[in-house]
Amino acid sequence: MRLPRTLAAVVGAIALMSLAACGSSPTASPGNQMSQPPAPPMSQAPTTPAMSAQFGPACSAVPKDGAGSFEGMAQDPVATAASNNPVLSTLVTAVKQAGLVDTLNGLEGVTVFAPTNDAFAKLPKADLDKVLADKALLTKILTYHVVPKTVTPTDLTDGSFDTVEKGRLTTMGSGQAFTVGTGGAKIVCGNVKTANATVYIIDTVLMPPAA
Repeated sequence: MRLPRTLAAVVGAIALMSLAACGSSPTASPGNQMSQPPAPPMSQAPTTPAMSAQFGPACSAVPKDGAGSFEGMAQDPVATAASNNPVLSTLVTAVKQAGLVDTLNGLEGVTVFAPTNDAFAKLPKADLDKVLADKALLTKILTYHVVPKTVTPTDLTDGSFDTVEKGRLTTMGSGQAFTVGTGGAKIVCGNVKTANATVYIIDTVLMPPAA
């Protein structure tokens, strides 16, 4: 049975409207989906550079391997570690003269500001001989170089620390350039690790105020 032409046109129009409605659905095809803006990147807290490695111009004088190297020193307590480092031989002689080897090796979590051989060479020979011959004075000077806690490179920026000698040391600087004490001793190789201490090698012997 054939539909009248007018009725057929109405049916056809309804069918086209249904197809159009289906095609307008946002889920009909991927091409019709609304694009989502990319998620903003997660904000990150600013980081402060951490100085975990040794730093300073005199670090190049430290042996590359063996017991006196950075790796070797990290295996021994501080007095023993210093005895294996050729740039600290005068300091080691002074520590032995004062009878402080076992004392320094027995401390935990300390910081030592260790004068180089050249630092001791700045002292007039007569004065150095006098200090080495006076055990009480030598002990006072050496323990003034020891802080009974760990001092990090960040702490050096504007630091003030009690010493084993009961005096006080101040530090200042930034980046990799720091000075220690009122005389402006420079750290020439810093953040050297031993089994029980952090060592900062300095270019001048520090003198406690009453020495």
